Amino acid sequence: MDTVKFRGLGVAMVTPFKSSYDIDYPALDRLIDFLLGNGVNYLVVQGTTAETATLTDSEKRQLADYVVKKVNGRVPLVLGMGGNDTRKVIETYQKFDLTGFDAILSVTPYYNKPTQKGLYLHFKTIAESTPLPMIVYNVPGRTGVNMTADTTLKLAHEFQGKIVAVKEASGNLTQMGYILRDRPSGFLVLSGDDGLTLPQISMGADGVISVVGNCVPSRFSRMVNLALQGNFTDAAKIHLELIELIDLLFVEGNPGGVKAALSALGIIENVLRLPLAPVSDATFEKIRNALGNL
Repeated sequence: MDTVKFRGLGVAMVTPFKSSYDIDYPALDRLIDFLLGNGVNYLVVQGTTAETATLTDSEKRQLADYVVKKVNGRVPLVLGMGGNDTRKVIETYQKFDLTGFDAILSVTPYYNKPTQKGLYLHFKTIAESTPLPMIVYNVPGRTGVNMTADTTLKLAHEFQGKIVAVKEASGNLTQMGYILRDRPSGFLVLSGDDGLTLPQISMGADGVISVVGNCVPSRFSRMVNLALQGNFTDAAKIHLELIELIDLLFVEGNPGGVKAALSALGIIENVLRLPLAPVSDATFEKIRNALGNL
């Protein structure tokens, strides 16, 4: 499996909604054109940022098919598909048309807080069942469980070519350091934290699956690629220019912040499905001003 296609900037796309809360496909067209025209290396569909938990099974299938047709092979596509019921995740894969996708992104099970053995067996079972390569996603701030470096490395070594990368969003640079030090050849380590992307690449990480890339793809892509080329001086300048915007996007949670930013740019409406809600007027103005300052 050639994993180079997942280096650089991957963007976890939002799902645009109309004021009626239906999926806004014209806005999705605008978003995809905006991203592909501004240096994005690949797209992630139906991740956390896409409010996937609020989409029906029918909407998920329609949305995935639409993105595949719209992108038409111009960049690789990753489909988010995880859960806290291993059997149900596998059944979903088996029913879903994965044509057009290059990999799946599967999050650590949430809420039921499995042990490290449970995490290992969960991903082992999925890896043995899915036809596509898998990026495992560790985000303890959302799931309530941290997958340790030892567990990630065990999966990476035992399923080379099948489990091809980790999106590491623990925020723990030491944990990421162990994964980087001991990973097998070809296994990618991807940042899951926009604000830590630069220091993580300086340690050897291969890129990022990003939220802020939705609204400033050109600038963030430039920072990522400068860092991957070893030009940390120029990359750091962009990192510092973006740090306030990145901070603001998460101050009232994701994807509320990035949807506010995309709304300010005129790409989508500022609509989220409950239980998520738009950011406050004060935060919206701060985001608008931060975008303006860029």
